[in-house]
Amino acid sequence: MRNVYILALALCVTSPVFAAQKQTGTTKLVNVQPAGTTDKKHKHQQYDFTFDAQTHEYTCRSKEGDKINATDFVVGTNVDYQVKGNKGKVKGSTGKEVSCTIVRVAELPVSQ
Repeated sequence: MRNVYILALALCVTSPVFAAQKQTGTTKLVNVQPAGTTDKKHKHQQYDFTFDAQTHEYTCRSKEGDKINATDFVVGTNVDYQVKGNKGKVKGSTGKEVSCTIVRVAELPVSQ
């Protein structure tokens, strides 16, 4: 009986982790902007990727320390995206993929 209670408690604690829905799809890259500055400790530039998903516009910031060429992500080209909770991935038309953290979410206007 004790094991049942422990199992139920573990299930209650871990269920919110699995509740986040994963969104995937292909869309146009709306914007790419540098974020922050570089110095001796932070040698690689971070970038903010903005793209529209099904119902939201996401801004996703690349991880600190990842080396990214801005020319691999051309604004207006198609990108494959994946969003789960506050984590995201953006894959450009050149095949380069960037893991990032969602830093901004906005509702898309309802089209008439």
